[in-house]
Amino acid sequence: MSRLVKELVLTARQLVAPGKGILAADESDATIAKRFTAIGLTSTVDNRRDYRQLLFTTAGINQYLSGVILFDETIRQETSDGRRFSDVLHDLGIIAGIKVDRGAKPLAFADNETITEGLDGLRERLIEYRQLGARFAKWRAVIRITDQSSPSHLCVVTNAQALARYAALSQEQGIVPIVEPEVLMDGQHTIDKCRCVSEWVLAETFNQLTIHRVMPEALLLKPNMVIAGKDCPTQNSVIEVATETVACLKRHVPSAVPGIVFLSGGQSERQAVEHLQAMHSDNMPWALSFSFGRALQDSTLRAWAGKKDNVSQAQEIFIKRCKSASLARQGEYHSDME
Repeated sequence: MSRLVKELVLTARQLVAPGKGILAADESDATIAKRFTAIGLTSTVDNRRDYRQLLFTTAGINQYLSGVILFDETIRQETSDGRRFSDVLHDLGIIAGIKVDRGAKPLAFADNETITEGLDGLRERLIEYRQLGARFAKWRAVIRITDQSSPSHLCVVTNAQALARYAALSQEQGIVPIVEPEVLMDGQHTIDKCRCVSEWVLAETFNQLTIHRVMPEALLLKPNMVIAGKDCPTQNSVIEVATETVACLKRHVPSAVPGIVFLSGGQSERQAVEHLQAMHSDNMPWALSFSFGRALQDSTLRAWAGKKDNVSQAQEIFIKRCKSASLARQGEYHSDME
């Protein structure tokens, strides 16, 4: 095993270390602008910097977080006292990661489906991101269920191919890829439909990863949970969601993959941790953890509201959310902790 491979495998394992998970703080300019608008705040460079500084300087986060996914702007930014964010995280023993895709764009000759772009120039960007301190990366594919004919075969296969090409380039440059094929919660589909589509997407994704010679020992999977659409009249129990999700993963995720870090995907903060808690078991072939964005940040962002006087209160809320997610992945979370 080469030095590079050993480093990749070690980093992947560190990201799913016991009791720890990943903060997804990689919102694009458009996404964070929507979040800021909801709290009556303009999305400026300084406001984005101040908010992420609030998150990364919260005392004690290294007890619960192994890694943080950054956006291109953020990995280049510094704190108010002149320290680069990636260095702040490194000093805490938290691994810096980077979102490298360029977002979901309309898929040609497909109705309401998307393909994630960003492969052009990716090798060169990965080289630069590693120099800036990133040791893992993320690429998100978006799969939408709208009716019996959606998603299409074209959408599933082309997104799986893009994920595999990204993962191969990342490993080539000494960066652990987080592979994120997300089946969206939007829609009226049942949990059974979500399971069928999720299984198809995972099967095709790992098929393409194999074709592109991606090492499963040196990647992490960031999947959706198997859950009914938000507008489905039947919403399943926590146990049903957990059972369907684990069964889906066991059918399609190789045991060589060190860990699965779930996205929250529009679930509430409490829903996300309760579902993760219900999946806890010592019999899993991989570590089950989290890579939450909104499920760690929603109440924090509302508490901050862009005001300096609210920073301490917001940080108290943020560390509580991180602790809840950490306890959930260990099977130690209880709803009365809220």
